[in-house]
Amino acid sequence: MKLLKLSLRNRIFISMMLLVLGASILIAGVTVFQYKQESEAYHRERLERKEQAIRENIKFVLEGTTHLVNTENMPVILQQNNKIYEISQVHDMQLNVYDLNGKLLIKSNESFFRDTTNVQISKHIIKELENSQNKRYLNRSQVNEQKFQSSYTYITDNKFKPLAILFLPYLQDDDLLQKDLNDFLMKLGEVYLFMFLIAILMSYFLSKYITKSLKIVSQKIIETRLDKRLQKIQIENASEEIYALVSAYNSMIDELEESAVKLATGEREQAWREMAKQVAHEIKNPLTPMRLTVQSFQRKFDPEDPNVHQKVDEYTNTLIHQIDTMSAIASAFSNFAKMPAQQNEILNVSKIVKLALDIFNENYIVFHSEKEEILAKFDRTQLIRVVTNLVKNATQALQEVENPKILVEVSEDDTMVIIQVSDNGIGVSKEDKEKVFEPKFTTKSSGMGLGLAMVKNIVETYQGEITFISEKDKGTIFTVKFPKQAS
Repeated sequence: MKLLKLSLRNRIFISMMLLVLGASILIAGVTVFQYKQESEAYHRERLERKEQAIRENIKFVLEGTTHLVNTENMPVILQQNNKIYEISQVHDMQLNVYDLNGKLLIKSNESFFRDTTNVQISKHIIKELENSQNKRYLNRSQVNEQKFQSSYTYITDNKFKPLAILFLPYLQDDDLLQKDLNDFLMKLGEVYLFMFLIAILMSYFLSKYITKSLKIVSQKIIETRLDKRLQKIQIENASEEIYALVSAYNSMIDELEESAVKLATGEREQAWREMAKQVAHEIKNPLTPMRLTVQSFQRKFDPEDPNVHQKVDEYTNTLIHQIDTMSAIASAFSNFAKMPAQQNEILNVSKIVKLALDIFNENYIVFHSEKEEILAKFDRTQLIRVVTNLVKNATQALQEVENPKILVEVSEDDTMVIIQVSDNGIGVSKEDKEKVFEPKFTTKSSGMGLGLAMVKNIVETYQGEITFISEKDKGTIFTVKFPKQAS
């Protein structure tokens, strides 16, 4: 399982190392096996050649003897003129001759073969010899860590009648072959050690080359966002598979951009439809009392009425009040729709926030700043709008609360400025939390619900974010974060 968690680069590197190592072990094993097979074959063929030559020599002796050629005379014939010893010395082998029942008749004078001193051949070997197709039996044995191949075959007369059993013990001397094998394995090890070092370098650079393109693709995929400008991948000298992956990614980018355009268009159209509905609804509210006021004035107007001037003033004030309401509605929607201009002002945020709080008369508003001077790039007017909207929203949540309190805090970290507005008001219910920043959402009996939506719009324009935590009947904390240096 741990191997599966390794990176592709490490997997390629380890796989190549294991491949080279496995190949070297396999070749070494095959070599040892082949040497053993060749050694066995060499000794077997050598014994067969010696055996054939010795039988020919014995046949020649039998043909030249004056004795009757039979089993009983075999010792006499072979001892004549020391022929058995001569044959043994010529071929550098010990000769043992047994009768057909396995009893020793004669042997050469070689004595260092301890396993050849038996004077009787076992019945098992005699039976195997009789039943063999080529009238030959080969017995392998090991004595004192020395390997022997014992050959049993018949000595026949000129009519191929068996006369005796010829036993040739053959010692497998593998010292020379083993030395050749050790020399070969040593050279093979040196070659594979060199190849292993070369393979390490090759696998390192090869795995790095293969994964380089994949890293580019993966990085681009990680950076893929619908709210950002997507860039296609341009790779040269890549493999066919990488080109196919890059082509698929670039095609996906085209489709995503097309989908993003369609989505943005649809959302924009939906937003304007919602905005139009809200504007119509808010304007319609003051128009109704205005219409009723005008109709009532039309029906009841009497130039002769002594209170006519007073009634005209009342009607006029009513109309002016409703007109001011419509003007406020128009201004609120205008401010919400207007994107804040990003001014390259270096502001002391602590000072501007404290200045924005001066318009409030509530004595329960407390201001605290981590430092006297916290600098950031922000539009002065927009920052004041953010603070005043958050504080105004907090004061409205405290209208029915005993011992109200609002705490406005300004702090900073390495890259961000943080503004927190905390209150101990009625809080936000769970079902309303997801709607807080939506345009036209409000829990108040008056107002259009554009304040927090406008704040969110301004903060996000400066690459910041606004979040909040709230608990019903315990309070709410709004947190605004924006970079010190807006891009």
